[in-house]
Amino acid sequence: MCFFSGLCQRRYGCRASSVKIVLIDFHTHTAASDGALSPRELVALARERQIGMLAITDHDTVAGYLAAAGDLARTAREEQYTHNTPGLRLIPGIEFSCRWSATTIHILGLGMDCDHPAMGEGLDLLNAARIERGRKIAQRLEALGFDGALEGALAEAGDSQLGRPHFSAWMVASGHVADHNQAFDRYLGQGKTGDVKAFWPELAQVVAWIVAAGGVAVIAHPLKYKFTRMKLRRLVVDFMAAGGTAIEVTSGYQTPDQTAQLRKLASEFALEVSVGSDFHRDGPYSPQPGVEPPLLDGLRGVWERWLPRPADADTAGAQQQP
Repeated sequence: MCFFSGLCQRRYGCRASSVKIVLIDFHTHTAASDGALSPRELVALARERQIGMLAITDHDTVAGYLAAAGDLARTAREEQYTHNTPGLRLIPGIEFSCRWSATTIHILGLGMDCDHPAMGEGLDLLNAARIERGRKIAQRLEALGFDGALEGALAEAGDSQLGRPHFSAWMVASGHVADHNQAFDRYLGQGKTGDVKAFWPELAQVVAWIVAAGGVAVIAHPLKYKFTRMKLRRLVVDFMAAGGTAIEVTSGYQTPDQTAQLRKLASEFALEVSVGSDFHRDGPYSPQPGVEPPLLDGLRGVWERWLPRPADADTAGAQQQP
């Protein structure tokens, strides 16, 4: 049976008895940014959970995706796609940080060419911004008496993109706080001393990088910003004016009413819809990777860009039969 067949059912109305609804996930993180698992470990978990399409969307870096794609290419060179493995298609992804209306917004890029010059420009700028932001966070923490914050956070980050979780890890390891939650509640969370936002590029610039590289730009976790409905609509209008075309209607844990609200917004503005777990790590209160693709009911899913037509899916499925 083709692993795409469940997705094709949702798109084309297939009713074959062999159809199986697979999971998809277009919002996940690895240790290349603030996730706990290596790219290889995340792919292994995705295969274990029978995820059919996976995007690794680390913050402001494609290192996680490239590492996973390289692993799959080395072990599956005989397959149709060098970055695929049986039962899984890996989609290029990133989660860009940007500014809009004095607020930090996250925009996902999916399916883009990671080697495109526009992506290179964006990644270089964001890397410099994160380093400068890290220096500013460290200065603020040191003003509170936490000496060595930058060096400690850089040591925790290693090859990963420097971020507040690395300052948190250093504070825990140094005995300054009891745990990660306390670090954010007291020093690093929204509105706290270590919450530095001023270094991100503008929304329109980030969307332009993604679109120029052939990708689809997606507003990530739209309800997380706690905007009024009118302000959220303003965000969508500006996002679309910049070239954005999609919005996350499922992100981690949310209520059916919240999902319905976002589906209505997507329909009103004719946006494509995306779904993701925003997976970072295993834990009793953390969403696991993999989301069941929703019935579209007139909407268009971003994953349709990478679906085979029904005849192609049937052929691929027949080829995978023993």
